[in-house]
Order: sequence, then C-alpha cells, then structure tokens
Amino acid sequence: MRQRMIIGNWKMHMGADETASFVQELLPRIGEASTFVGIAPPFTSIPAAVEAAGSSYLEIGAQNMSEYAEGAYTGEISSAMLKEAGASFVILGHSERRAHFFETDEGIHRKVKWAIEEDLLPILCIGESAKEREEKQTEEVLEKQLSSALDAFSETMLSNLVIAYEPVWAIGTGKTATPEMAQETHHFIRTFVKNRWGEEVGMRLPILYGGSVKPENGKKLLNEPDIDGALVGGASLEVASFGTLLDIAEEL
Repeated sequence: MRQRMIIGNWKMHMGADETASFVQELLPRIGEASTFVGIAPPFTSIPAAVEAAGSSYLEIGAQNMSEYAEGAYTGEISSAMLKEAGASFVILGHSERRAHFFETDEGIHRKVKWAIEEDLLPILCIGESAKEREEKQTEEVLEKQLSSALDAFSETMLSNLVIAYEPVWAIGTGKTATPEMAQETHHFIRTFVKNRWGEEVGMRLPILYGGSVKPENGKKLLNEPDIDGALVGGASLEVASFGTLLDIAEEL
C-alpha cells in the first residue's frame, strides 16, 4: 500500500523566525502520523525548519536545486548542499519554475538524477496549461514531460521518486480539477509508468495532486484510488488548514 503524502510548498513566503514558529505549532498536529508530512520553505529558512522539527515525523525539503553538482554557477544551490542543510526531499519542475525561469525538461532530468544520487527524494511536477487541456493535449504533454525527465532511468531509480500532477491552470487560481478529472489523469500517469517501467514500479509510485488543494476539497480528492496525497500551496501557509489536510489523509 502506498503511503499518503501531504507536502507544503511555501514558495517565497516565511523567513526563518516565522518558519520556526510555524513548525513548533504544527508538531502537535503531526504526532506519530502514518502520513508523510513535509514542508518546503525558502532556502534560507531550511536550517530553522530542520532545527525546529528535531527528531519529529516532519520532513523538511527544498523548492528547487541546481542541475549541476558544483562549479561557477552564481546563485545556484546543489543537491549536496541541500542534503548538508538537512533537507530530505526537493520539489523539481514546478510550473512556476518552468514558466518564469525557463526550465527545460532536459534540465529537470539532470536535477532529478542528481537528487536521487544524493539520496534526496525528488517530487517531480508535471502538468498541462488551460490551452493544452482545451485542445485535448493533456496526455501528450504529460507523456513528453515524463519521458524527458525520466529518460534512461532504471526501475531502482524510480523507486526513489514521487510525481506531483499540477494542472497549470489550477495553480494559485482558486480553480481545481474535479476529483473525477484528477483521478482520470492520475490513472493515465500510473498506466504510462507501468507500461514503461513495469507493473510493480507503477503500482508503488506515489502520485500527488496539486492545484488549489484546501480542506474544502481535500477529502474528495484524496479519496480517489490513484491520488496518494497533495502538494499544497496557499493552504500550507496556515497551521489550521495544513493540519486539517493532514487529518483528512490520516482518516482515509
């Protein structure tokens, strides 16, 4: 059975002090949760989050990393540096990175590879735009993103991977896919992985949904058979709403 996962992507919110306070308030809500619970604060807040989390069940991750291991790349942070800072996972290929910073599938492929080699759990984000969905290109777009990002990966490498399906048209817009729509797309992703890397790999691969996930729609989304959790944006910035999503995951 696949583990439930609730991961908060904080984007460019919360400094170190705010992060420490948030974590301290959240920890009692986590307890000994069977759900994988993680937050990805800004780079500069990772050490504060790690210190505040201590030996709890809360995992701390990053929102991005370099596609290079080291070198003259001003402003970049490597997978090894994230690991040294205490991160255990990293979000890669988010649509905001693809759109605003012109990240390519090839660059994302290199990032995923470095993350796995450094024993960081990569959360690979994929998703289609509103125009692509309207033109019925969703499956074609997702297949291209998956094929490029995971090119030449072995079954073993895919056992250390999480996919997050985030329809671009639903991120930060207040819109969300219906549970049925999300399930249909998640099922396509899982079937694609099964056909490419085998039944066992596809069945154990966690696939998260992202795109305006909040307590009001969380239960219906997480109740779908191929939706294993959520990559949460705005609702992860408040302990009350993030904690409620965790409670929902624990109850299912």
